[in-house]
Amino acid sequence: MKTKITPDMVKTLRERTGVGMAKCKEALDAAQGDMEAAIDILRKEGAASAVKKASREANEGLIGAKESAKAIALVQVNAETDFVIKNDKFLQFIETFAEDALTQGAPSLEAFMAAKTKTDATHEEVRIELVQTIGENIQVKRVQVLPKKAGASYGLYKHLGGKIMTFVEIEGSDKVETLARDVAMHVAAESPEYLMQGDIPQEVVAREKEIAASQLQGKPAEMIEKILVGKMKAYAAQVCLLDQKFIKDTSVSVAQHVEAEGKKLGAKLQVTKFLRWEVGVA
Repeated sequence: MKTKITPDMVKTLRERTGVGMAKCKEALDAAQGDMEAAIDILRKEGAASAVKKASREANEGLIGAKESAKAIALVQVNAETDFVIKNDKFLQFIETFAEDALTQGAPSLEAFMAAKTKTDATHEEVRIELVQTIGENIQVKRVQVLPKKAGASYGLYKHLGGKIMTFVEIEGSDKVETLARDVAMHVAAESPEYLMQGDIPQEVVAREKEIAASQLQGKPAEMIEKILVGKMKAYAAQVCLLDQKFIKDTSVSVAQHVEAEGKKLGAKLQVTKFLRWEVGVA
């Protein structure tokens, strides 16, 4: 006689394992209502262990990159310990996922994880398998594919063994990869938040002006306005890539350095995009 699986039994198994209701129901059916046997089934399938481990923090990690003539793919994978991110299987996992993102595309993290690999398993299934093999919570944190433009140059810079990865796009020439990489190195070191002053959100500008104005109380209005302009310029030099002092020559800004390099080639160069990923930083 088949054991009746009640909603309470499914709920109990879910609470004990963290696995979805449907999967818990299947396991209980297969185990004929035996709770411990159902847990064993889920553990053998990899579901219970992987989901249970997901409650642990995955604060370590690495960022991988793959590049072709048409695009650059970035993938960040987190783990729990520094020891695991040096594991060959973990490193191969990142390598494979970055390659898959480059060839398949990645409209979103969810879509990428649901897509199938060359082995016909989904990326999520491969992740769960790695969790079982290594015994730590492994999380694919983010994935992005950046298409290349004709006539542009691109720079990638890996810092701290892959804990920081930066990307820079320079339009105006496809022969300034070294310059693009130098700017990418600058991005890794200086952590700009915006490309140019016009990209700073208005609410941030208003907040900075309010803070500065509060320090100038009692001064004439005209003087305050002039000082505010100077303070916003100084703020932009802190947070905007093009306004920052170039790390390899602090006598010029990034924009000035790029412009000067362009003049040497008879080209008008312009940094049009940058990206900075760091493990542990959103």
